Amino acid sequence: MAGRTAETPPVPPSRRVATPTMLAYGFGAAAYGVKDFCFVTFLLLFYNQVVGLPAAQVGFVIMCALLFDAFVDPAIGMLSDRTRSRWGRRHPWMYAAWLPIAVGWLFLWNPPAWSQSALLGWLFVTAVVVRTAVSAFEVPSQALSPELSSDYEERTRIMAYRFLFGWGGGMAMLMLSYGWFLAERAGQPHGQFDRAGYPGFAIGGAALMVVAILGSALGTHREIKNLPPVEIEPQPLRQSIAELFATLRNPAFLVLMTAALSYFVAQGISFSMSNYLYAHVWRFGNLAFQLLGATLFLGVVFAFLLAPRLARRMGKPRAATMAMVFAVLLLVAPYVLRLVGLFPAPGDPLLLPVLFAIFTVNATFAVSSTMLGASMLADVVEHSEVETGRRSEGVFFAGFFFVQKCSSGLGIFLTGLILSFSGFPDGAKPGTVPEGVIDRFTLIFCAVYLLLGAIAAFFYRRFPFGKAEHAARLAQLGARAD
Repeated sequence: MAGRTAETPPVPPSRRVATPTMLAYGFGAAAYGVKDFCFVTFLLLFYNQVVGLPAAQVGFVIMCALLFDAFVDPAIGMLSDRTRSRWGRRHPWMYAAWLPIAVGWLFLWNPPAWSQSALLGWLFVTAVVVRTAVSAFEVPSQALSPELSSDYEERTRIMAYRFLFGWGGGMAMLMLSYGWFLAERAGQPHGQFDRAGYPGFAIGGAALMVVAILGSALGTHREIKNLPPVEIEPQPLRQSIAELFATLRNPAFLVLMTAALSYFVAQGISFSMSNYLYAHVWRFGNLAFQLLGATLFLGVVFAFLLAPRLARRMGKPRAATMAMVFAVLLLVAPYVLRLVGLFPAPGDPLLLPVLFAIFTVNATFAVSSTMLGASMLADVVEHSEVETGRRSEGVFFAGFFFVQKCSSGLGIFLTGLILSFSGFPDGAKPGTVPEGVIDRFTLIFCAVYLLLGAIAAFFYRRFPFGKAEHAARLAQLGARAD
């Protein structure tokens, strides 16, 4: 075989990554966990119920901000793949992201006293700044995963750490929000509706994200010397764009992104509706909100243990499909049972134990399915490399990250439509919404969630390859490089 060229980049080592590196790598995802939790749980609520803007308009503005990501994320992925520095391809981006994230975050949750149209513009601009800055960290950081190891099963372990910390960041922010920043105060039993708590909420979220970003970048810095070197030749912008679109047409990638888009949008709807569901359907008090974070994180810990074992036993596509089906059915079950009068009512001592038990198992399967999906995406890198001769980790994970962010943008937009269509009143306090409105609201939610979850399971099952095919591709790429 001919010697290595710029068109035949080296294959990453098939190795077990050291635990300190895994912890540092996973820790970075806590920043996205904080951002995503706050976006999908509080952003619509804050600008609609606290600031007083119409829900449908807020949802539309947030979705418009998402359109910028369709251009920004692939561009960051492509530029990250082609970055040349003494710190490699990914770390310059990771180190640069913390400041714009912190500044944009503080502005987002502290809007000025402007007119309605001006406030919608403020929301659009600050949301774009935060999303772009988060992409500048998260896309290169996620792109490290297939470079750390080419081992089929180790990649599931890598993603398990990432999702553990990503959810951990979100759940930590949940508990801090309901237990401290937005805790009940005298005369305000539901602190999430009180604007006075949001400045501290903004500062706390910014601090958590900065610590996670810098901690992860510094903690993985030692791995730069171990990452496979990739020769990067200058080329015209037109050629770079043509290669970008050719890479994104990979059939395995398209199947996986269709599944991921369907589920992440369903998840976005669930998260953005959570405050409405918990406060108006289940009548949660402050303690229940705090326990919720621990309950969901327990499910993530179970997923951390379960997903790698499911992948070894069943293969990633089958395991992801099974986990998705269970996750969807478990999430809608309490709402369906409530509609037919078979679930404990608010105030019943059985409500929280039964509901939290279901939520724990639901989180276990939901997070397992997304861990497995991200692990399959890492394997798509070599699938594409065989066909194109290029390693395009940044481009693929930019696509995946864009789909993840759709969970907040499209989810919030669709939640705004569901609220509007069901006749949910703006600024409503728990206990004041008519029962018929709540029933209509939950019924629409369940129908939309079931449909999107079924589409996700359908496409996960049709992912076109498994462990044997991946091993054959690694052997083929190794032979080329000799």
